Amino acid sequence: MNKNDLIGVVADGAKITKAQAGEAVDAVFNAITGSLKKGDEVRLVGFGTFSVSRRKASVGRNPATGAEIKIAASNQAKFKPGKGLKDAIN
Repeated sequence: MNKNDLIGVVADGAKITKAQAGEAVDAVFNAITGSLKKGDEVRLVGFGTFSVSRRKASVGRNPATGAEIKIAASNQAKFKPGKGLKDAIN
């Protein structure tokens, strides 16, 4: 499922237009992104938790040349599924 498919499902489920559903989906994504940017978690009970994890800087190797390369520290988005989601797919 891609974003357009999701918008279509939301539009059908909520009995709204695809344009309205697109705005709603974008608003949800923007709210989650904004919260993660601030370093907050987003907990959706029964679905899961979005959080940010800090990766330390490290040294890697270029597989083609074998030369060492520096990998900068970065933030990574994480998702941990909740019990309701786990139960629904198993």
